[in-house]
Amino acid sequence: MGSSGAMAQLVAWVGQAAILWRRLQGTVAQQAVGSAPTIPPARPQGAIPTLKMPTAQGWSAGQTPVAAPGLAVNAFATGLKHPRWLHVLPNGDVTVAEALFEPAPARSLFDHAMHSTLRRAAAIGPSPNRITLLRDADGDGVAEVRSALLEGLRQPFGMALVGDTFYVGNTDGVAAFPYTPGATRIDAPGRPLCSFKPGGHWTRSLLASPDGRRLYAGVGSLSNIGESGLAEEEGRACIYELDLAGGTSRIFAGGLRNPVGLAWEPRRGTLWTVVNERDGLGDETPPDYLSSVRDGGFYGWPYSYWGGTVDDRVPQDPAAVARAIAPDYALGGHTASLGLCWLPAGTLPGFPEEGMVIGQHGSWNRSTLSGYRVVFVPFADGRPAGPPRDILSGFLAPDEKVSYGRPVGVALAADGALLVADDVGDVVWRVSAAPH
Repeated sequence: MGSSGAMAQLVAWVGQAAILWRRLQGTVAQQAVGSAPTIPPARPQGAIPTLKMPTAQGWSAGQTPVAAPGLAVNAFATGLKHPRWLHVLPNGDVTVAEALFEPAPARSLFDHAMHSTLRRAAAIGPSPNRITLLRDADGDGVAEVRSALLEGLRQPFGMALVGDTFYVGNTDGVAAFPYTPGATRIDAPGRPLCSFKPGGHWTRSLLASPDGRRLYAGVGSLSNIGESGLAEEEGRACIYELDLAGGTSRIFAGGLRNPVGLAWEPRRGTLWTVVNERDGLGDETPPDYLSSVRDGGFYGWPYSYWGGTVDDRVPQDPAAVARAIAPDYALGGHTASLGLCWLPAGTLPGFPEEGMVIGQHGSWNRSTLSGYRVVFVPFADGRPAGPPRDILSGFLAPDEKVSYGRPVGVALAADGALLVADDVGDVVWRVSAAPH
């Protein structure tokens, strides 16, 4: 066993001891889910955080996630390298961003522990830094054409096509590339559109406005609660709006610790996002969330959560707390809800309502693991209207020791099937109606 493996084992033992101690202090909290969640009081974990993460195992031959009744799941593409995000082009081609977290050098025992834990879960390492194009030319639900569309990027994640320009959200900014319909490779250099501070929560999701005039980009915080200083967090923990004609950008909304997936709710034309909340306050405190996003809105980070609930670990700004907006819908603590897309009513059997699909990557820092599934939140009149329901599950072993996969990005294919990127299984899954 190498030094990294030894550290991971030590972290696991310490984490299990801390988890056992915390469980002895009280009962395991019910998941904080829904529009009016019950959020337990904060229980700061101090210097010994809960670090619990399954070992990345991958899928055995013939093994798949578990689809909800009436649905079937098959591998649309296999053998990828940490596929994170998906975009479907007008001709039906699917682009997949393959990238990995590349951490800064560890500066504390907690950093070493976190890196060792994430490495065991195949969550950090050398990044592929490419976007792969997949094509199902014969319509059988499996991509038989695969090509490296773009290479040599810097931790690419979000993608958007507007007209003849293909936009990529790298960790350090947005780049624009010329695109020809049907192309399987882009060799032209990218044109920088705007820059971001790299690192930390490194993903940069992208979403075009319905009229194609603007792009929205999610940029996460550097740290958990601003412990590196708020000057380091300037320009982070927010959603940017980029004016494509004018070449300008501005912060559209802030106080969002790590906003990842972005999607439009079509009835009201409202922007929605899923946000990963802060760590170290307990299994369900605070919950990750799904929320509409207001122009100029502030959502509390790092000073408070779920509106005005103050985080005492952070030097306070009472004026900021007073204007903090409470999210719309809780998704449970530390589910790492990342993927987001709109699902029109009746797209999949068993899901007659319209609503949002959410890829929950799964927790690494709570005593009972959460997430590791793809869920659907029904909407009515432009708002969440009911409990979440599973679309895909079975990514996590029942004893929580290994994960077969971890879902991330979600997108609707041209034929109406749901595509799911799985960055531990190195698969893109395809969910469709089960054969009769």
